[in-house]
Amino acid sequence: MTELLQNSYFSLFVIVALGYMLGSIKIKGVSLDVSAVIFIALLFGHFGVIIPKDIQNFGMILFIFTIGIQAGPGFIDSFKSKGRDLAILTIILILSAGLITWICAKSLNIDPASATGLLAGALTSTPGLASAIEATNELSSIGYGIAYPFGVIGVILFVKLLPKLMRANIPAIEKELDNKNAEEHPEIVTRVIKVLNENVINKSIESLRIRTMTGATIFRILHNDASLLPQAGTILHRGDYIKASGTIEAVKQLELLMGCFEDKEFPADEFQIEHVLLTNTKLVNETLGALSLLSRFGATVTVIRRSGIEIAPSPDLKLKFADKLSITAPKESMKPIAQLFGNNSKAVSSTDFFPIAAGIVLGVLCGKINITMGEGFAFSPGLTGGVLLVAIVLSAIGKTGPIMWTMSGNSNTLLRQLGLIMFLAGVGTSAGQQIVATFEQHGVVLFLVGGAITLFPMIVATLIAHYVFKMNILYLLGALTGGMTSTPGLAACDSMTKTNLPTVAYATVYPIALVMLIVVIQIIAAIV
Repeated sequence: MTELLQNSYFSLFVIVALGYMLGSIKIKGVSLDVSAVIFIALLFGHFGVIIPKDIQNFGMILFIFTIGIQAGPGFIDSFKSKGRDLAILTIILILSAGLITWICAKSLNIDPASATGLLAGALTSTPGLASAIEATNELSSIGYGIAYPFGVIGVILFVKLLPKLMRANIPAIEKELDNKNAEEHPEIVTRVIKVLNENVINKSIESLRIRTMTGATIFRILHNDASLLPQAGTILHRGDYIKASGTIEAVKQLELLMGCFEDKEFPADEFQIEHVLLTNTKLVNETLGALSLLSRFGATVTVIRRSGIEIAPSPDLKLKFADKLSITAPKESMKPIAQLFGNNSKAVSSTDFFPIAAGIVLGVLCGKINITMGEGFAFSPGLTGGVLLVAIVLSAIGKTGPIMWTMSGNSNTLLRQLGLIMFLAGVGTSAGQQIVATFEQHGVVLFLVGGAITLFPMIVATLIAHYVFKMNILYLLGALTGGMTSTPGLAACDSMTKTNLPTVAYATVYPIALVMLIVVIQIIAAIV
């Protein structure tokens, strides 16, 4: 068995299997889930099992890249709506960590090298450690090694216990978010309206500016028992029936404009309604109006379903990969329409590895960028920051020429979980090798200081987020892990909710935290 455990691949999967077994255990409704892998890895690391650094980094890159790809589309919206609060919270968190470090260093006579190392280790920041070594000397790595294990474990335990401590019901919060999302993206309905209003009779659809006035889409007209597709010049007559789709409010406005709702069945005819998937990458980011479906095919889009949300169509709406469009058109037009959009369900579920590989290469290169800001201060996003930033930007762009910067949901989940368990196993065995020896060598005081630097900022940030910003706990969890630059902490959050709010918040604050921590480390090195 000892020989087998020296095989890193065997050890990796033993750690993962035992981690998942431990993670499935619930105590008073709380479980460690996939985060338990790191605790098993700590134990294995203590007994000499080593997962190579390359496996750890490979896992981290996969995990961070898939997180960025998932968070990218919602990143801009999040920054606009929550960016100020999240940025302020992150600054407070980092300044709190710097303050507690300075107080402990002054009161306990801790040298600058150890103090800055403790700060970087407590926030598990490798770029922070590099900055500390540059500002002081190699001795910073000792403080980093002392604080790092609890920096990893403490954040995981804090975010796991926080919902219970705050009595937050995450399923109820998720349901509330779904309801809020439904308000922002109202249900799309279809109604039949009889034309009775004298103000619209004998007027063309174009002259009435129906979409502008109501927001509804007319996709069928029944005139003298003949079913017609509406054109811009179609004239409305008394007693005509129109079939329209839109939000409940939009179709009510259309009723006020036209006449009254009627329970009228349209006859079966040469028109049909089909659901078509957009898998033709050439159409991604094209506006719906630019396709001229009505003039080319006599077709009308009645509703678009995107990421589980129904969207009312409009000419300026930009199309996204995997959009599902409900289209009314003559039967003979359906085949060319399907060919135009692609309508290939396999393309949605399959994974193109070129964008993944190319995106990661760009991310690694971005992480190597070194920005010098005056004498003695330099900033580099590092491997984690570079990959995360590139993934967010590429995912937000969505498409570059023929390249789609996107992944199917199933592929993203699989690669994210694979990367995560490899990363946690590597981090855990690495920290486990030193935890007992470091404790024996340096005593309990520096461990306690490192623990205080980890916990104090999170407690301060939590209180401010809850009582001042009234922040949703899912955003708070992501902000805490991003502010602490804790990828394992994000992994713990990822297993606690079905939403991607922690991921989006993490991606929003992580770059801010990286820069702020390097600045604070430079200050601590100068004043301690």
